[in-house]
Amino acid sequence: MSDEIKTSQAQALWTGRFYNDGINSHDGLFDKLREECGVFGVFGHPDAASLSYYGLHALQHRGQESAGICVTDGSGFNYHRDMGLVKEVFNNDILGTLVGSSAIAHVRYSTAGESKLANAQPLIFKYRGGDLAIATNGNLTNAAEIKHDLERQGSIFQTTSDTEVVAHLIARSQHDDIVLAVKEALLKVDGAYAFLFQTKDKLIAARDPHGLRPFVMGRLGNAYLFASETCAFDAVGGTYYRDVEPGELLVLDIARGSMTEDRFAPIQRRAICAMEYIYFARPDSDIDAINIHSARKRMGRQLALEAFVDADIVTGVPDSSISAAIGYAEQTGIPYELGLIKNRYTGRTFIQPSQELREQGVKMKLSAVRSIVAGKRVVMIDDSIVRGTTSLRIVNLLREAGATEVHVRISSPPFMNPCYYGIDTPDRKELIAAQKSIEEIRQAINADSLHFLSKEGLLGSIGRPNVELNRGHCTACFDNSYPTRITEESEVGCGCD
Repeated sequence: MSDEIKTSQAQALWTGRFYNDGINSHDGLFDKLREECGVFGVFGHPDAASLSYYGLHALQHRGQESAGICVTDGSGFNYHRDMGLVKEVFNNDILGTLVGSSAIAHVRYSTAGESKLANAQPLIFKYRGGDLAIATNGNLTNAAEIKHDLERQGSIFQTTSDTEVVAHLIARSQHDDIVLAVKEALLKVDGAYAFLFQTKDKLIAARDPHGLRPFVMGRLGNAYLFASETCAFDAVGGTYYRDVEPGELLVLDIARGSMTEDRFAPIQRRAICAMEYIYFARPDSDIDAINIHSARKRMGRQLALEAFVDADIVTGVPDSSISAAIGYAEQTGIPYELGLIKNRYTGRTFIQPSQELREQGVKMKLSAVRSIVAGKRVVMIDDSIVRGTTSLRIVNLLREAGATEVHVRISSPPFMNPCYYGIDTPDRKELIAAQKSIEEIRQAINADSLHFLSKEGLLGSIGRPNVELNRGHCTACFDNSYPTRITEESEVGCGCD
């Protein structure tokens, strides 16, 4: 291979200052799904900015490209946003300028379009009612058509964010009252979202009528907290209070120091994203009062019942598959071992790795423990297979370390359809399960055997009551049954973009 070709291929893997920096920065080495964003809110606490900082740290797994906090003291906004991890964006001096008792905060992972500061949230707008800040997690499936209509009516957009569409709808409302304007705007949008709106004297929280994206409320003394996951409450010493209900609108007024429970739409078909339980949420989080680690262990147990294989050890692909691997091992009696170790310090590397490491890029983040897997029949548990490239690399990694057999077990059904609700997924033609049979996938990833958890086994393992369609989950990525209207203009990506 010529040096010119090598250089061209190497440069194609970078779009920013860092290896793994910017949109599509995951460079093909790992084909894992990527979550969209995380939101955090505080109302009624004098250290709202500091609490938001620690809350965002707990939600860092939901977005690593930008972070922002906007606070108000009842008279105006103080805010800061920038590109990078939470610890890179904020320091003591910056947090010292963010004075106020109410805050909304955001971490972002860009799933479509350019990764740039203009799209970092919270987004700040000025309109006739004063300053307005918005942070969201999710994706609006009809944003493109609404934006087109608004532009024809004279609206000028400053970002490529779905969130700005909602801001324009609020600004164009005939209602001067911000609560009524927000309600009117939300009735015009479709999709999945957890919104935090902030004015100088109010904080408003809203969740889509299907409850597609997780959104929880907590308490810290007399203060109210809001977050994408309950783990953020633990980080600030708060406690979980309840989930924000689908279609619910919670209004917190600084002058009154109180919260009003309201609603902008009735609850529709409940459809919490199943992938939150399988992969995205942290194991120490609870969604709808169901602990993620416990649910994943049950998935592993069910996977063992559906697809037992005689082997010497069970190992999980770090980190999201560890819980399922423990469940599989407990059910079968096969010892669980740390056969794969994750290197946590390669995500933002200044140097470009060698061509050899680009070709075997999984070694940058995973290592097989040779003394554990050598000469062993290994059951490798993973949470999903997207394109199949990562699974192939990990199987080969285990074989190179001396594993005599590698049996792959996936704690979810085959991922066959793109997500339109805020998860970064490739086009259907790039999803290996949409193009190949299970036997063909097995051959493609070089496994001795392959089995996916059934949809029924998945839903039973999560444990929500069997009284709604799909037990109240969105399983469109598995069965092509989308809970909301999907148009040709629907963007596969995130409302942050």
